[in-house]
Amino acid sequence: MDALPRDLALRIALATRILPGIDLPKLLEILHSKLGSPLTDEKLKSITVTQLKTGIGSLDGEEDGEDIGIGLANIKLAVRYLWGEEEQDEDLPEIMPYHDGDMPDSIRVAIGSNSGALVNGHFGSCIRFLVYQLSETDYRLIDIRSTIEADSAEDRNLFRANLIKDCHVLFVQSIGGPAAAKVIRADIYPIKVPDVIEAKEQLIEFQKVFAAPPPWFAKALGRTPEESVRFSHDDGC
Repeated sequence: MDALPRDLALRIALATRILPGIDLPKLLEILHSKLGSPLTDEKLKSITVTQLKTGIGSLDGEEDGEDIGIGLANIKLAVRYLWGEEEQDEDLPEIMPYHDGDMPDSIRVAIGSNSGALVNGHFGSCIRFLVYQLSETDYRLIDIRSTIEADSAEDRNLFRANLIKDCHVLFVQSIGGPAAAKVIRADIYPIKVPDVIEAKEQLIEFQKVFAAPPPWFAKALGRTPEESVRFSHDDGC
């Protein structure tokens, strides 16, 4: 099999990252089956959602593609990556202006995401991190950080951890033990959110923690242990 041009290989690699259970060899098999060989830019831009869905289904014996265990939204997004439109996610939230000190008593939160403003990414494969500044009464998206370059890093998990090393908390759908250890060593507290949820819903729910912050959270806010205990007692905890 001829080597793929770098840009095509990157598009295919991006697509695999949001298709749980479909690795690079499997996706290549599907694409060659549906589009023929060799794969070209024109061929990748012709792939349809139905072709990809049935191709994935055929790997598991689900020829109609109705029970493949991968959400339709992910398949649609994968098709767009194969088309070369990975930067054209029209559902991405708008980055807001922010300067240090704009939000007193706030922390920085990273969210693993594959589309829009959703918590729907696994730490080791999410396409981007949405970075929010969060206080007890407000939240603001201050950055969107692509993880594309992580694929070429010697230690991909460490690269990802360093990408958000200015954050205090990380929300992801899942994260493995070794990866979590690297995140924790970067002074980031990882929290699993198994169900897909809007980022703003997760942030609003998490704002409740400000009222009685545990020690690690109080440290992120710059409060002393004594202050943390005092806040807990004041709230009747």
